[in-house]
Amino acid sequence: MSFFNVLTLFGGLAMFLYGMRLMGDGLKEGSSGTLKKAMEMVTNNPVKAFLLGLGVTAIIQSSTATIVITAGLVAAGIITFRQSLGIVIGANVGTTVTGQIIRLLDLSASAGWLELFKPSSLAPIALIIGIVLIMSNRFKNAQVIGNIAIGFGILFSGLLNMTAAVDSLSETGIFESMFSSLGNNPFLGYLTGAAVAFVLQSSSATIGILQALSSAGGLTFNAVYAVIAGVYLGDCVTTGIVCSIGARADSRRVGAFNIIYNLSKTVLVLLGIFICRRTGLLDAIWFEPVNSGRIANANTVFNLASAVVLLPAVSFFEKLSYQIVKDDHTEPNRYKDKLDALNPAFFSTPAIALKSCYDALLAMFYAARTNVDAACGLLRHYDEKKAQAISAEEDNIDLLADRVSAYIGELSPKLNTQTHTVILNEYYKLVNEFERLGDYATNICESAKDLDQKGINLSEMAAAELDILEELVGRILDLAELAFRKRDVKAAEEIEPFEEVVDDMVDLMRNNHLHRLSRGVCSVTAGTDFMDVLHDIERISDICSNVGLATLARAYPELSEQTHDYIYRLHSGGSDQFNQKYREAKEYYVSKLKAVIRQYEEKQNE
Repeated sequence: MSFFNVLTLFGGLAMFLYGMRLMGDGLKEGSSGTLKKAMEMVTNNPVKAFLLGLGVTAIIQSSTATIVITAGLVAAGIITFRQSLGIVIGANVGTTVTGQIIRLLDLSASAGWLELFKPSSLAPIALIIGIVLIMSNRFKNAQVIGNIAIGFGILFSGLLNMTAAVDSLSETGIFESMFSSLGNNPFLGYLTGAAVAFVLQSSSATIGILQALSSAGGLTFNAVYAVIAGVYLGDCVTTGIVCSIGARADSRRVGAFNIIYNLSKTVLVLLGIFICRRTGLLDAIWFEPVNSGRIANANTVFNLASAVVLLPAVSFFEKLSYQIVKDDHTEPNRYKDKLDALNPAFFSTPAIALKSCYDALLAMFYAARTNVDAACGLLRHYDEKKAQAISAEEDNIDLLADRVSAYIGELSPKLNTQTHTVILNEYYKLVNEFERLGDYATNICESAKDLDQKGINLSEMAAAELDILEELVGRILDLAELAFRKRDVKAAEEIEPFEEVVDDMVDLMRNNHLHRLSRGVCSVTAGTDFMDVLHDIERISDICSNVGLATLARAYPELSEQTHDYIYRLHSGGSDQFNQKYREAKEYYVSKLKAVIRQYEEKQNE
């Protein structure tokens, strides 16, 4: 036995594991948008959920990732715990696809086009395709597809190296004695499979290593079946631990269910093998050497048969999961589903993580918008209970802002595509804007409270002016919502001319207020609060302008570095569209304001 043979074996193992990780990460990155939509379409039909779990795992090459993502979706309230059960079972079957890909090691072809399908040909072809895509970067997802191809090539190169090293080491007899001991002691084989899967955190990788070792020729069915059964236990324990870290009860139950299912699957496989052995059904293959294809087939048959037999027992496993993991006894926050959706489990699928940020931001906007409307209403009729509700909602907005900001910071290093980075930049800007929107609503509420405590009401003229200004700001808020919620570029472009009219109206209203002060129509005390409210409303329109700019910057990334130039060009008359919208809006709202002023003056002169 040579040291260099052992070195080649472990070097091949390192390449295999890295290739699997690179290929899996690329597949998750490239399919995350589709994955997000598919996972949200789960129904209460366990068969459909099973097929979804199988399909998703076959795509992203990781049952652990699928189950952890499912646990995150349960925690976020997107799907229920019951809906997740079929997905978990399907994920366990879907992970066998990797072994079926690796079985290409057994493909033999001496001539013709079949040579292309041999691993020795597929590995360099995949590597060449991958590096060409990465270096050329000619289209949107070239980097992602290139990484998948490189990972595929490295995976097969590692398998080829392991196979070559095993062929050399098999001559020493070490593998023959090791495999014989496993065949004579199934319990030892079971523990070996569980331990390796737990350390590698991947059942696919463990089965792949077993397939590579089979090339030595001394691995028989009686030695391998217990190892495969042990893999199920080792992999599910790792998944259960990941699902339980900082998670709510239903999310932890997903991990518990996976462990219960895999333990049952292990018992079923071992019991089935025992019965088949006793009845002589396995005599023909019991001591027969197994190759990569037979290991892959055994793994697939074990999983499919277990799924068929155990699927009717899902309700029992569900009840058992509830017995193991008790309900949380904390007082739920009204935005708990949005907060729980900000789950690190989604970092491996950025589209879902970004959707969680979007949902939380949209909840922030709606909460702040509601507070703005409620606070403006308090200026006419103050109600302490409504003021307290505004304050409580402001606490929720602050909590959402803190959690989203922290989540964005953790997510940022995980992104590998420009598209996702652009989206994250938009969200990073808007989390502060939406928080400030809530702050200005609180400021208006404080002004209303101050007026009430002093027993002062706004003058009839001031209240009438505010009605018109609030109507305009309401329209701007509608446009801001549309811009963010639907990424509506047209709505985003319409915000700026209306925001400019707000500035004009606020200047006019300030001058009117000073005029009323000079005539003694309005008190200085009420005037201070009135001026503060004008300032807050003006800042609210500025925030809406920033929302529009963030939306435009996402649609046109080059604009993110030229925001000030863009605004200067608009305000200096550089856009005919802006000029027309501005004139129309100013004529309508300023004319409306002046009409109210005339009516008030005519009334005073009567």
